[in-house]
Amino acid sequence: MKPFRYERPSTVREAVALVEDDPGAVYVAGGTNLFDHLKLGIVDSRLLVDVTGLSLDSVDVLPGGGLRMGATVRNADLAAHPEVREHYPVVSQALLAGASPQLRNMATLAGNLMQRTRCPYFLNVETRCNKRDPGSGCAAAEGHTEHNAVLGASESCAAVHPSDLAVALCAVDATVCVLGRAGTRRIPVTSLYRLPGKHPERDTVLGHGELITAVELPALPMAARSRYRKVGDRASFTFALVSVAVAVDTDGDRIRDARIVFGGLATKPWRATRAEAVLRGAPATADRFAAAAFEELSAARTTPANAYRVPLARDTLIATLRDLCEER
Repeated sequence: MKPFRYERPSTVREAVALVEDDPGAVYVAGGTNLFDHLKLGIVDSRLLVDVTGLSLDSVDVLPGGGLRMGATVRNADLAAHPEVREHYPVVSQALLAGASPQLRNMATLAGNLMQRTRCPYFLNVETRCNKRDPGSGCAAAEGHTEHNAVLGASESCAAVHPSDLAVALCAVDATVCVLGRAGTRRIPVTSLYRLPGKHPERDTVLGHGELITAVELPALPMAARSRYRKVGDRASFTFALVSVAVAVDTDGDRIRDARIVFGGLATKPWRATRAEAVLRGAPATADRFAAAAFEELSAARTTPANAYRVPLARDTLIATLRDLCEER
């Protein structure tokens, strides 16, 4: 049995102070990712700070439109929320595509966003992993590369970001609200995650002790016409081989605007800005969809084992765009 302290603070600022004062402290809510890593010996936290009693579990409509979703809202509850299902279907679909019903009943919004980017070598403490043990090397670079990232990887790390929800939130311009001892700040979800570079041990731009308190969704009309499509080894309880979150705004047979984010391909949710530029103002045709996919995926760097992900991503994006643009 590994000894640790457990604290259940009554205020958000008390929680932040507890974690910031102890380099070995971590926040815990549902714990569906953290507890696995504690058991495997990947994490050695001496203090667990439980944030489930901090009244951060509501979903509220904002005065100017949009939603504010508390950090500890359970994923199952968020997926079923009528405002999310009606105005941001891509978010509800992404939540339902992740994990299993049992895990969705436990996992929280912020916990999902903060789960570690990882590969099988990260989960095996007997192997080299720069993310787990900085400077030790990357066993995935020379080992099994089938599931390695094809976008955003570095010599230090090629692990694929695991969250379905984060991909969808990037597609609807979501913002995380964060509290630290220095005060509050707001960070677009597209800017929350870091590329690994030479420091893959840092998944996000958050400092130690900073706590996500909520996620806000803007009043974005095109979000009501959105979809999340996931391709995996099986229908549930699996990470994406490829996923895509798409929102479109059309004018007749032309695309006025689009949001496209890939999952399963990169070391963070991959906002496909080059593909969006190809589509913006263009006719909604199969040729244009293919051109958009080609423009974004031409930057992919593959091995013989993971090259299949590029045509799979192309076909997934084309099918999703076609389905959305055919809706009336």
